[in-house]
Amino acid sequence: MRLIDSHAHLQADRFEGDADEVAVTGQLAGVERILVPGWDPASCRAALELAGRHAFLDAAVGVHPHHAAEVGDEAWAAIATLAVNPVVVAIGETGLDYDRAFAPREAQLANLRRNLELALAAGRPAILHCRSAEGRRDAQDELLAELRRAGVGKGAWRVRFGERPPALLHSFSGPLDYAEAALELGLAVSFSGLVFRPGEETSADVARLVPAERLLVETDSPYLSPPGTSRRRNEPANVAVTARWLAEQRGDDPEILGARLVANYDRVFRDRG
Repeated sequence: MRLIDSHAHLQADRFEGDADEVAVTGQLAGVERILVPGWDPASCRAALELAGRHAFLDAAVGVHPHHAAEVGDEAWAAIATLAVNPVVVAIGETGLDYDRAFAPREAQLANLRRNLELALAAGRPAILHCRSAEGRRDAQDELLAELRRAGVGKGAWRVRFGERPPALLHSFSGPLDYAEAALELGLAVSFSGLVFRPGEETSADVARLVPAERLLVETDSPYLSPPGTSRRRNEPANVAVTARWLAEQRGDDPEILGARLVANYDRVFRDRG
C-alpha cells in the first residue's frame, strides 16, 4: 500500500539525534511523502532544515495555539518570511485548543487569524488543529466561525486556491456536523492514531463521509501512537496502521486508497497551479 504522512513533527525533542534516520526508515517502509509542520519560530526553522535535506519531506510554518501568546510581531514576521521558501507547502500548524488551553482564547483567535491571512497571501493551505474539552465543542464551533469570517472557500480564497482545499483539518476530532460544515467550506480532512482512542468513535463515520479526493492520513509523530506500536514515540512508518483502518472504514481496496492518498497529498500541498 502506498503511503503518505501529512503531519509528522520530526524536529521534536523525541527525535533529537535521529530525525533523518527516522525519516528514511519511514520512506523505506513505503511512506512516499512526509510533511513536517512547525509550531513556533524555532521549530519552523528546523522543519525547513529537515526538508532541505530530503526531497520526500515538505515543511509547514506557523504558530500552534499553545504558543499563541508567546510569538510577538517580530517573531511572526520572521515566520512569514519563511513561508516563501520552496520547501514550505502549508501554513501551520495553527488552530484552536480549548482543551489544554495553554494560551488565552483571545490570543488563540488572534493567532489563528494571522495564520489564515498568511495562508491566503502565500497560497499555501492552512493546517488546523482543533480540540475542545471532553463533552464540549466550543473550539470546533469557533473554528468554523473564524473560517467563515475569513471567507474561506469563496472570494479571494477561491481565486487563490481554485479547486484545491484551502485548509486541512489535521488529526480529526469532533462531531459529524462539524465535519460536514468543514467539507462545505472545501476543506480536506486527515486522520491520525487518535481515531483509536475512546471517545473518538465519530471519526469512523467521518472517514466514510469525506470525499475521496479530500482524504489524508497522518501520524502526528511523535504523538498519538496507533495500536501495536511504541507508545514512547510515534514515527512516520506507523501511518500504515491508520491507513489500513481508513481503508476498512470506507470499504476501499488498500492499493487503490494508497494511490489516492499520494495523489491527494500532491494536489493539496504540491500543486500550486
